[in-house]
Amino acid sequence: MSRLKIEGPCKLEGEVQVHGAKNSTLPLLAASLLCDGECVLHNCPQLSDVEITIQILRHLGCQVKREGSTVVVDSSQIQNWDIPDQLMREMRSSIVFLGAILARMKQAKLSFPGGCELGPRPIDLHLAALKKLGVQIRENHGCLYCSAKHGLWGKSIGLSFPSVGATENIMLAAVLAKGTTIITNAACEPEICDLANFLNAAGGDVKGAGSSTIVIQGVERLHGCEHRVIPDRIAAATLLAAAAITGSNILLREIEPAHLEPILPVFEEAGCQLSIQGRELSIVSPGRLNPVKSVRTMPYPGFPTDAQAPVMAMTCMADGTSVFVENIFESRYKHVGELVRLGARIKVEGRVAVVEGVKHLSGAEVQAADLRGGAALVVAGLAAEGVTQVQNVRYIDRGYESLEHTLTSLGARITRIN
Repeated sequence: MSRLKIEGPCKLEGEVQVHGAKNSTLPLLAASLLCDGECVLHNCPQLSDVEITIQILRHLGCQVKREGSTVVVDSSQIQNWDIPDQLMREMRSSIVFLGAILARMKQAKLSFPGGCELGPRPIDLHLAALKKLGVQIRENHGCLYCSAKHGLWGKSIGLSFPSVGATENIMLAAVLAKGTTIITNAACEPEICDLANFLNAAGGDVKGAGSSTIVIQGVERLHGCEHRVIPDRIAAATLLAAAAITGSNILLREIEPAHLEPILPVFEEAGCQLSIQGRELSIVSPGRLNPVKSVRTMPYPGFPTDAQAPVMAMTCMADGTSVFVENIFESRYKHVGELVRLGARIKVEGRVAVVEGVKHLSGAEVQAADLRGGAALVVAGLAAEGVTQVQNVRYIDRGYESLEHTLTSLGARITRIN
């Protein structure tokens, strides 16, 4: 099993390009199932989750080719409508295939998804919405058997929570449904807009993405198209946290400034100087950071839950007390115990974590329990004195493209040991 060895403290310097967004690439690849002809996706990151998604496409009958960061999908020969259990267990995002398979094949069989254990992340919203579109669903021993023999029909669907995954599943199912589908209390994340742009480029009719109301007018068919995946805002936030905690100056290229607006004020409050020019962002860290009074994770345009762990790691060496409130997932503080092993002072009560900054962190052996928590351990390890070894790198590989190579290019002393 692989681990990352970090020799700290490190100083980062230089520039790096932010890779394509994991949370956008996966639904975009699922959307390629709906298209007649080839779909060409540029800026697809090389992540384990993306590779699992490609395996699912191939199982369904798609022809998939990757050349560098470009993935070409031809779904004209799709034959299967099931996803094997072992692939579903690899990642929780696999549920996004449900709407696309139903729209294309009128039936689907899959098991409940796996992935990082972040507490309850029910798919009830997905299933209730698909039922409104005309899907019959039967559950048996952890498997879902779904059928839409008479096709999908547009309906008005109100979500009790602006779930990104449920919004995506409805969009994928409704784009080929008969009639109009209206989603209220829809998720507003940039990844939703990216999916809508792809569907419209393929001949779909999706309006309102990025707002709380999305209107989808069903069309008879979608054709192939070419699309570029948006930059990964969470990868950008992680690199900013790494620069901030190490007192470094770095430049991020190929970012989307608007997508980072909910994140950047936290770094400015911590005392970092930020400068944006076009699609480039530079950060200058003061060395010793100010505390962050309150970070509350919320649906977009609030502070993203995926950025909570790396930013918490950054505040472990701030001059004062920072407070975090996790409002999205119940079990998203698994990294706290491991940060404490590095010398951090953090107390958790329910959804609230209080971080008292310390002057020094010390290297230790720690274990990643999930994707973003693993990234937080790497961020802290860059500033810790001595050697930090981060186990369970497979979690980190789900969402960061060769993180050790990216950090090494900036001057970090970090190696992967198999």
